[in-house]
Amino acid sequence: MTGVSRAEYCVIACAEAWRGAGEVLASPMGLVPSVGARLARLTFAPDLLLTDGEALLVRPDGTTEGWLPYRQHLALVTGGRRHVMMGASQIDRFGNQNISCIGDWERPRRQLLGVRGAPVNTLNHPTSYWIPRHSRRVFVDRVDMVCGVGYDHAAGAPHHRIPRVVSDLGVFDFATPDRSMRLASLHPGVTVEQVSQATGFELAVPDEVPPTREPTAEELRLIREVVDPAGTRTREVAA
Repeated sequence: MTGVSRAEYCVIACAEAWRGAGEVLASPMGLVPSVGARLARLTFAPDLLLTDGEALLVRPDGTTEGWLPYRQHLALVTGGRRHVMMGASQIDRFGNQNISCIGDWERPRRQLLGVRGAPVNTLNHPTSYWIPRHSRRVFVDRVDMVCGVGYDHAAGAPHHRIPRVVSDLGVFDFATPDRSMRLASLHPGVTVEQVSQATGFELAVPDEVPPTREPTAEELRLIREVVDPAGTRTREVAA
């Protein structure tokens, strides 16, 4: 399909995180994941619950659909019925995520957001990640501090799952015997070599890496005319 931007492929890749999720609370963090969650709700995930981030359930256009009291929100969070897509300042081969600091936590070179709710999120419900700028500074061999819990630290937590990591270069999952990161698809125009050079550890790479799926004509219309007519997606991925 011609005329599809890299940002729109990223929207599709993020939307796919919620395919088949059923009636769960979607919590996208970032412009591209937010467009993706709303697109998923309008197309293949009609039971998805969207929130304004405070106390309301909303429709894809932002109008009120219901009330979500904090007690019920916590019940969804701790019972595996939420799927958040977070960002990461660092992420490693097993899906450990860092948003707290760079360097030794006792004397960090740079202070970031802090741990926040990352441990509770990752141990209690599915958590995916969105990385708008894929680089060795983000995809590191070992995170400086574990905030979001990866597969090597989850200790069999019943709701722990990392469905996918989406970057501006491709899509990644953990469908390997040791649950290390695997290259699942490449966005059009991106090569395996580009991804490998921008990653600070050795990725699992299948013999044939499929392309990230094309958006349908209807999905493109919804992205451009209904969900994101202002083009906010290009603030995170310009290409």
